[in-house]
Amino acid sequence: MLYDKLIFEISQKGRIAHDLKVETNNLKKALPKHLQRNNLDLPEVTELDVVRHYTNVSLKNFSVDKGFYPLGSCTMKYNPKINEQMANLEGFVNQHPLTPIKASQGSLKLMYEADRMISEITGMDKVGLAPFAGAHGELIGLYIIKKYHEVNGDFKRTKIIVPDSAHGTNPASASVAGFEVIEVKSNENGLVNVEHLKEILTDEVAGIMLTNPNTVGLFEKDILKMSELIHENGGLLYYDGANLNPLLGKGKPGMMGFDIIHLNVHKTFSTPHGGGGPGAGPVGVVKELRDFLPGPIVEKDGNEYKFVYPKHSIGRVGNFYGNFGVYIKTVSYLKTLGKNNLEKVGQLAVLNANYLKESLKDDYKLVYPQACMHEVVFDGLKDKSTGIKTLDVAKRLLDFNVHPPTIYFPLVVSEALMMEPTETESKETLDHYIKVLKQIAKEAKENPDILREAPHTTPVRRLDEVTAAREPKLKFKDL
Repeated sequence: MLYDKLIFEISQKGRIAHDLKVETNNLKKALPKHLQRNNLDLPEVTELDVVRHYTNVSLKNFSVDKGFYPLGSCTMKYNPKINEQMANLEGFVNQHPLTPIKASQGSLKLMYEADRMISEITGMDKVGLAPFAGAHGELIGLYIIKKYHEVNGDFKRTKIIVPDSAHGTNPASASVAGFEVIEVKSNENGLVNVEHLKEILTDEVAGIMLTNPNTVGLFEKDILKMSELIHENGGLLYYDGANLNPLLGKGKPGMMGFDIIHLNVHKTFSTPHGGGGPGAGPVGVVKELRDFLPGPIVEKDGNEYKFVYPKHSIGRVGNFYGNFGVYIKTVSYLKTLGKNNLEKVGQLAVLNANYLKESLKDDYKLVYPQACMHEVVFDGLKDKSTGIKTLDVAKRLLDFNVHPPTIYFPLVVSEALMMEPTETESKETLDHYIKVLKQIAKEAKENPDILREAPHTTPVRRLDEVTAAREPKLKFKDL
């Protein structure tokens, strides 16, 4: 088809989209000479060609609005469009971040309400909204741990414990914050090995990074014991909030002994994410750490709202006040659900994941047989006799207009297929997904080449991913 081609390929000399007869002399004077280029090799096409080209390109992109997106450990759920409408209200969209506080009371009130609701949901005392993403929130949480020990004169605490199944950002964030990372092993049930944790605890440990449920989708039933061990050793517990979705309305990290948390509100509380943003990673703390939050935080003084800089604040961590638009959607999402309906989110997310687990366990190798939480991890196909790998299964799913689940993560599972259906998917959608995966399992035994050569129907076929990563082509054509 004509519009499957690159826009350069449909270019015809002399064709133009529009000629506004703009006087360019002034533009050339304004632009420094070393930045000016002549004879640009740009496509020559009509306006209609341009519109059709980019419309067709946009339709090739996959999104949660287009199809099922069971990306494990990422909570790719549908986000109601009313939240987008709220974020586009004129009073929010047109407000400049340097607007005086007296004229910003509505926005500060929204930030304060976001803090209070997130604090209530997580069991924290205060939440700072400054971080721009989950990984940013992780880094801020680790800086708070470091500052806490420094203020207490405990400078020898230079190590952070991270599980072997952790999100990759955990050890990365700890390293960036200047800590040495110590790995704690999982036991045969996919949970943190408490005995190994005891062995690696020393007075040099500043804290531990955990998520609960963990990254293989299981609830850490020994969390209170781990919390007791860390606190008795003088360390702090940091909660990676990427997996909070199944706990909503049912469990609070604060009640499990966590001192610091971050949330990916762009996953759990609305805002379509991916493609680099937008995101927000608010950080919550118990009252003993309130004075260490990055400033400014919003406080209520009588009937007014104001910015405050905590006494031992780690300082500013970005310009202005975080990704404000994301928090508008967060507040809209939470107020739409209401406190009584929030727990249904977690219940349905857990129900959907266990439905997939039980429906697929005869065809795909189940790693941990116990009930899972929001996601389930398989170790590839149960029948591996034809040599079909997890990657082949993932590529074949694309032919059925289903986004593949997370593969080869967590690293403790060699052929991991990690599925998180979320609460927003219907039984009919899950049944279709199950049917497709069962068909793929059958194909793997009867005609494995179909999987090895997949995908067959996508605009781009299977790539040489190693070469694509090492030698990326970032231009339409060589200039």
